[in-house]
Amino acid sequence: MGKLIYWLVSGFLVSGCAQIERNTPVVSVAGNELDDRLRSIRGNPWYRQAEGAIVASTQAMENIVLSAGAAKNIIVFVGDGMGVSTVTAARILEGQNLGFSGEEHSLSFDRFPFSGLVKTYNVDAQTPDSAGTMTAIMSGVKTNFGVVGVDQHVQRGNCASQSGSELVSALMLAEVAGMSTGVISTARITHATPAATYAVSVERNWEDISNMPVAAVDAGCEDIALQLVQFEDRLERLSGVEVDGLELALGGGRRHFLPTTVVNDPSVESDSTLETAPIEPRVGLRSDGRDLIDEWQIKYKKGRYVDTAASLSALNPMDKGPVLGLFSDSHMRYAADRLAVINTEPSLSDMTAKGIDLLIGNPEGFFLVVEAGRIDHGHHATSAYNALTDAVELSTAVGLAVAKTNPRETLILVTADHGHVMTIAGYPRRGNPILGVVVPPDSDQPAQDVEGRPYTTLGYQNGRGFQHLPGATNADLAYAQPINAGRHDLSEVDTGSGGFHQEVLVPLAAETHSGADVAVYASGPGAHLATGTLEQSVLFHIMNHAANLSVRAAAAIE
Repeated sequence: MGKLIYWLVSGFLVSGCAQIERNTPVVSVAGNELDDRLRSIRGNPWYRQAEGAIVASTQAMENIVLSAGAAKNIIVFVGDGMGVSTVTAARILEGQNLGFSGEEHSLSFDRFPFSGLVKTYNVDAQTPDSAGTMTAIMSGVKTNFGVVGVDQHVQRGNCASQSGSELVSALMLAEVAGMSTGVISTARITHATPAATYAVSVERNWEDISNMPVAAVDAGCEDIALQLVQFEDRLERLSGVEVDGLELALGGGRRHFLPTTVVNDPSVESDSTLETAPIEPRVGLRSDGRDLIDEWQIKYKKGRYVDTAASLSALNPMDKGPVLGLFSDSHMRYAADRLAVINTEPSLSDMTAKGIDLLIGNPEGFFLVVEAGRIDHGHHATSAYNALTDAVELSTAVGLAVAKTNPRETLILVTADHGHVMTIAGYPRRGNPILGVVVPPDSDQPAQDVEGRPYTTLGYQNGRGFQHLPGATNADLAYAQPINAGRHDLSEVDTGSGGFHQEVLVPLAAETHSGADVAVYASGPGAHLATGTLEQSVLFHIMNHAANLSVRAAAAIE
């Protein structure tokens, strides 16, 4: 059969060439018809759009440098919990917010020239957690569920097992290599994902000493907040090289840096638009009596501590000295909640833009990690509204980073540590509100299940389930409500509001991560390596290759 096809094709080509040479009318007519059809096709908007995408990709290739060490700067964006379904739904939501149908829209990183899939499992878990996954991204070594900056040989929570299993993160290598370094998160800065950039711990929950067993403290293990403040000293002991420490750390989690005797100012930290009761003062959690914010300011005489959007905005990038910003007691607000409630927190894009301004002056380059931590928390509360609006905010931050950096010298990776069990299902017509109920292409009425009830496009396989809290923009309010799994009548429910929480099949105290692959999007020097289906640990090696991190760090040590 193969030879027959070859002969037929060859014969067609040969006879076709002969006919063209003779200028026979038959071939001329066929050629005209084909040309007319192609001309018509080229007028189709889908054809033009796809053709333009190839042109854009070709142009973007001009910024790709294949040689090792070509990246002066590296920015890693991590959408915590931002699986593929989250990217798709966020893309549609942003497009619909702009007045389009949504499906044809692109997030800022959708336009990156390279992308691939990333396997997220932990060494000991099919469905992972953020500690193990972010450790793989930052160190090049896949590890266990629940541990930060250590390999798979440790026993979670056992301090004695930590010795000899400590890993070295890309941020640590960048610091030793002389680059400016920073970490930003809308979660607590001591939470698992940001912690994996600078800390080592056999227990992700050891965010401050009050969470640690006495035996672990006596054995010499340190809490994560303390490791952040002492990052410079720890790295100098480890490398023997004098470094200047983190230039930038911005996020939430102030309570883990303050003793129980210090009261946080709660004046602008209302937990909800629904709250009417007086706000209770918050205190620090540290049981050792140490005020780590004060210790940081004593250590860094030129350091600048900020705790509001205004104080962050007022920073002059020309001033020297590191910056520590702790903008909330625990996690920072959801993007939608931050806009709905009077508060003083900066947005993720605010922190990203200012962070780049503060880091970009170093001739040796900079290494910055930015986490959109609350995508994950929205999903855990089965609030697609909060998860997706935070994902859109991440896209805005990525767009700012692209605009503020040189694509020929800056590698930007956008990825996720893991996904969630949110699905996009049913058969909604194009342009149907992504947060709405399903309306099929051939009808103006909502589709119904076998019991005659409408259903939403987005849903969760497990979690707390349906809630409708009018006026709410904080997904965490659902935890004060009873678990409510199963189907409900949504006929009179505004499923696009911030207070709506999707239905679930399996009732759980919180929705879970998924074990599905996530995507990685890449632009700049070394981006060509972010293709195919990769182990999560490969992402470290892409960064290491792009900026020669280990080679430069080794040279500094010598």
